[in-house]
Amino acid sequence: MLRSIFFFCSLFVLTVFFGLSAILAALLIPGGNLAHWVGRMWARSLLFASGVRVQVEGLDRIDPHQAYVFAANHQSQFDIFVLLAHLPIQFRWLAKKELFRIPILGLAMKGAGYISIDRNDRKAAFKSIDLAAARVRDGTSIVIFPEGTRSLDGRLKYFKKGGFHLAIKAKRPIVPVSISGTFSILPKKGFKITPKKARVYIGGPVPTNGFTANDRDWLISEVRRRIQEYLSSEEKGDPEPKIARPTVADSRLP
Repeated sequence: MLRSIFFFCSLFVLTVFFGLSAILAALLIPGGNLAHWVGRMWARSLLFASGVRVQVEGLDRIDPHQAYVFAANHQSQFDIFVLLAHLPIQFRWLAKKELFRIPILGLAMKGAGYISIDRNDRKAAFKSIDLAAARVRDGTSIVIFPEGTRSLDGRLKYFKKGGFHLAIKAKRPIVPVSISGTFSILPKKGFKITPKKARVYIGGPVPTNGFTANDRDWLISEVRRRIQEYLSSEEKGDPEPKIARPTVADSRLP
């Protein structure tokens, strides 16, 4: 319990400090790169305060000079800290609009160039996806949680389609990211922090060049299957149904 109290006190203090620092960084150097770096320091500080250790595998599968759409499963609020601290590239979150309403944190997110999405407004959501696709085409990676929200039981849920529309529209590879162990650190409706090791596995990029909306279901199925592969049996969720491979002429298609 003492660890939990210490963490949530640290969360408040560090969010104020690093949030204001990120806002200042965005004003001094527009574009969001410096503000995002400040966010990375915030996440690392929170992981230290929580006692959570992180093991990352597969970073050699991505080119730090290329832009991707990263699709990760979402077990816990700690997924944000883990990815922000340990994904060593410039990226932007596609995040629910409610987060942007939080004092200081919301302004810091805007300053870093993170993109708000309204899950209850289909038209506005597609505008956000189009904006994110443009960012990726311009060379900035985007991270999405295709389940849409955190899992209530730690098991992988089925994916929503918006993020895959983004990858196809951007014509950039989508990278499956498997996050394991964070649910036991802090479940969605829990408040007790249990310091444990979180594991992150970066899968091989799945190309989308030449894909159309007709290929989206296969892409969703393939990325979910690859994420499942590196989760524990308790985390895998329901099996992914088989979907026919797309017929696009892309020699890089796995």
